[in-house]
Amino acid sequence: MARGRLRVAGLMSGTSADGVDVAIADIGPRGLKVLAFGRRPYPPEVRRGIFRLFRPETSRIDDLCHLNFVIGELFAQAVAWLCQRSGIRLESIDLIGSHGQTVYHIPEGRRFGKRLVRSTLQIGEPCIIAERTGVTTVADFRPRDIAACGEGAPLVPYADHFLFHDKRSSRAVQNIGGIANVTYLPAGGGIDRLIAFDTGPGNMVIDRVVQRATGGKQSYDAGGRLAARGTIDERLLAELLRHPYFERRPPKSTGREMFGTPFADALFARAAKRGIAPLDVLATVTALTAHGIAEAYRRHLPGPVHQVILCGGGARNRTLVRMLREALAPARVLRTDDFGIDADSKEAVSFAILAYETIRGVPANVPAATGAHKPVVLGKIVPGRRFHGGI
Repeated sequence: MARGRLRVAGLMSGTSADGVDVAIADIGPRGLKVLAFGRRPYPPEVRRGIFRLFRPETSRIDDLCHLNFVIGELFAQAVAWLCQRSGIRLESIDLIGSHGQTVYHIPEGRRFGKRLVRSTLQIGEPCIIAERTGVTTVADFRPRDIAACGEGAPLVPYADHFLFHDKRSSRAVQNIGGIANVTYLPAGGGIDRLIAFDTGPGNMVIDRVVQRATGGKQSYDAGGRLAARGTIDERLLAELLRHPYFERRPPKSTGREMFGTPFADALFARAAKRGIAPLDVLATVTALTAHGIAEAYRRHLPGPVHQVILCGGGARNRTLVRMLREALAPARVLRTDDFGIDADSKEAVSFAILAYETIRGVPANVPAATGAHKPVVLGKIVPGRRFHGGI
């Protein structure tokens, strides 16, 4: 901290639960430099266990307890693995920021007496990460925002402003993970002027339809090649776009609880009854993601978008990107790669930035995005072996 710069590892596992994304970056007052990035897939039995936790009817409390610590071990291993692969000494890392693995998120809240209580749950025990690596770990970022009456999501807008704000161009940073979320950065605007929210499903519905359409042989549509062979069913697409979530005004967030397996299976069954071919269903739900994003811009953004900057796995789906270019014209559609940040790494980099601000005592939620009553310092700090205290 004395030199004003920290080497931070960011850890992330999204709603697709593919595995652990880990990025290592040097962060300081003058900006950020990404040194390394990698992804370690979850072992198949762990991924199956996570998906059981996503659904109340299949979740078990003993599995939740066990996987919390297993995922902590896997997150710690991911840091050590990337260090070894990239030639970075583990001892050179000052800080780790871990998002964990979200298993349930209730941003709309439930009644408890006279009070509406929002809640969220991320697993991946940070004490394990700190103990195995010896590095001070910041984790569990969402709950503090929820405690301040926010939705706990989206949390990356602070990082989006840090990385991509511009004096001349109004930009939309569009992440397409399992869920799609946007951060709108008006030209020349400060962090108090940005708008951010979840636009709706990203890859989540697409991935499930791919599984159904291929009999489980494929888990995602690599490059969008399967969807490119289908034809959009306009009637089904119009029905899907009437989902109440798209009409809700920000701040808003969503997850598997709304657009997960039950949602995808129900629409697949409805399409089958109408005789819609599986690849046509896939083309239609790919269009759902693209049109959901475009509709969100039209309904909820207060000004023009000059550049759309894509990140997340959906940025590699060429069919989806083509649909987005058509739906968002005349905006220029780019990827974070065009700015020197791998599109797959951007979420992990974001949590490195959030951890950096937490250890400095800087609030990094954006109340305009989450609905929180005030800015707050995010996360919980687990000291590592070299922690000297004091922020």
